[in-house]
Amino acid sequence: MARRGQGRSGGAHAAPGAQRRRDPRRTAQGIISVLAEVAREVDGAVQRPPTRPTVRTKFQVVALLVREERARVMADDALTAVRRGEELKRLDGVATMLARTAARDTSLLELLADDARVSDAARAFKASVMRAGGLEPPEVPSPVAPTAPVLSASTQVVPRSVVSRQLANPFLAPDFAAAAERTPTRARRLAGWELLEPLFRSFERAATGAPACMALPDPRPVSVPRGRDLMPHQAQVVTATARGHRTFLLADEPGLGKTAQALLAAQAADAYPLLVVVPNVVKANWAHEVALWTPSRRSTVVHGDGDRMDGFADVVIVNYELLDRHVGWLGDLGFRGMVIDEAHFIKNRTSQRSQHVIALSERIRARVARPLLMALTGTPLINDIEDFRAIWQFLGWIDNTVPLGALQTALENTGLTPADAGFSAAARASVIDMGIVRRRKTDVVADIPARRLADLVVELDGAAGRSVRAAQSALVERLVERYRMALEMRTGGATVDGIHHELVRRVAAAELKDSSSKAGGENVFTMVRRIGQAKAGLAADYAAQLARNVGKVVFFAKHVDVMDQAEQIFAGRGIRYASIRGDQTPRVREKNIAAFVDDPDVSIVVCSLTAAGVGLNLQVASNLVLAELSWTHAEQTQAIDRIHRIGQTEPVTAWRIIAAQTIDSRIAELIDGKSGLAARALDGAREEDVSSSTTVQLDTLVGLLTDALVSGAVA
Repeated sequence: MARRGQGRSGGAHAAPGAQRRRDPRRTAQGIISVLAEVAREVDGAVQRPPTRPTVRTKFQVVALLVREERARVMADDALTAVRRGEELKRLDGVATMLARTAARDTSLLELLADDARVSDAARAFKASVMRAGGLEPPEVPSPVAPTAPVLSASTQVVPRSVVSRQLANPFLAPDFAAAAERTPTRARRLAGWELLEPLFRSFERAATGAPACMALPDPRPVSVPRGRDLMPHQAQVVTATARGHRTFLLADEPGLGKTAQALLAAQAADAYPLLVVVPNVVKANWAHEVALWTPSRRSTVVHGDGDRMDGFADVVIVNYELLDRHVGWLGDLGFRGMVIDEAHFIKNRTSQRSQHVIALSERIRARVARPLLMALTGTPLINDIEDFRAIWQFLGWIDNTVPLGALQTALENTGLTPADAGFSAAARASVIDMGIVRRRKTDVVADIPARRLADLVVELDGAAGRSVRAAQSALVERLVERYRMALEMRTGGATVDGIHHELVRRVAAAELKDSSSKAGGENVFTMVRRIGQAKAGLAADYAAQLARNVGKVVFFAKHVDVMDQAEQIFAGRGIRYASIRGDQTPRVREKNIAAFVDDPDVSIVVCSLTAAGVGLNLQVASNLVLAELSWTHAEQTQAIDRIHRIGQTEPVTAWRIIAAQTIDSRIAELIDGKSGLAARALDGAREEDVSSSTTVQLDTLVGLLTDALVSGAVA
């Protein structure tokens, strides 16, 4: 960092654009004193939660300037060793103060990451702090809009089924209204005003303390498949879509059914074909939800190069990581709607995934006048509102520099400018009316059951998934072979029509007995354990997402290796957790429970299903992840009852992780089907009616064998 004026030779060697000093002696004192003063102000504010965006900005700026000033001091040859030591000691004092502050609110640590975004507001505040400390801020170049990603022909693929669809439909029907929708609104009164920054700041300046949520219509009856129930708050979004609303930032808390709302909104808007972009962990679950809520619509999931996808499907599901490979044909397929799940994944506008998502949205909006665009996220809106810049751009509310279309018109109609006192409140309301929907569990507590079991279907990829499927195939082949041998012995080789169901059950019982008595070999028990190991990473990933969105989460698993794997993932992501296991002493157990219940920084407790299924009170959480399935409904219920108990003030959601195309699905169905038997047992049902682990294990094998015989899949 070069100095201004006399006092240091060799100033010509300073880096271009380096900071210039006004008075070397005054500045050495001044900047550090200013940083210490701001750091004390931030620490005081963090002790009065919640931490507001302005406080977060000040924390980040002080940390950046401490880092820059330390580098300057270390590189300044004009300083004596004593003087350098004094300045470094003072900087260490400021850094210690920042560390203490971050310990009070660990979310502040995200602002120190190398890739943390520095907002325009942070740059402006940094300049003011530097001037107060006697430094002249460097000239800031004009902002450059993110450039569209350059697509390499070598990485782009076009699945064969997509080519078939394009050949079958070589011309997309033109939508002449789309051109009118893209005609820019003339900003007559607001011409020349900078509007985006005031829009973002309005969510801080005009915050009311209540969740940001547009006015929604009274719910109207929505047609849903038999056995499905739509809650009133979900029906409100579908009703708004049916009445013509087409852009939503749906930020309901996890557990309030955002997926169902999006799929039924697409049905109400006839937004097919529909593109759904999601994290990899929930790809299979979206396909599962399509089948549940809109069974008349076909879905397809894109894996790898898309060799197994259905190019003629109504709903195309792809994960963010594959967009760079498929963005070309996705932009040409003719989608009339697009949904992005966990939309905070695109908060960094300069990332390739964000640019791909925005580019696809722009291509859809260029072709369709009023497409359905939905961004789903459970992350609270009022954290750093600029994180939503890319989401607003995806929705077509803004571009890189100005508000667009309906939002620009709404701002014009306020009759205000950013210089007017009421602009922030009016601007915030204008953005919310564009389609921000945020409901918390406590807001709709009358709509939802006190406890809810939600299945999250995941697909097992990689070597672990192949190993599970191979083991299940081997188990089925053995069952079929045992059945055929038994049938031949019974009939003497005579042909038998249909399936001998009594014999199927006897074969399954024999297999179960052998599995229980033999230590080695593949059997139904090792299969379930393999599945648990393969699901561990996916379950931990989802628990981490929940912890970020809603706070404390209870994570249950049956096997120690699944718990170990989950804890490694949490530790690798910097998530603090507690652990409750069967081999702990009572003292350690109580210490870990207290850490989860009392320490706000401990986000997750990892529990053994057998060791922690009873005798615990974890009602500080209202979300629970069941990483592995139980063999009985009672064991599952006991786990859920750790948080669903007297004193719980929020509805409880238990997220059950189920591996697609494995016996996991069958076990879940059997557990649910036998729950009524368990309930009747409490009211005096006969002993043989009560569900047991043995009956579930036996029925699982019976189902596997029956399905194989019906399908004839095994030769």
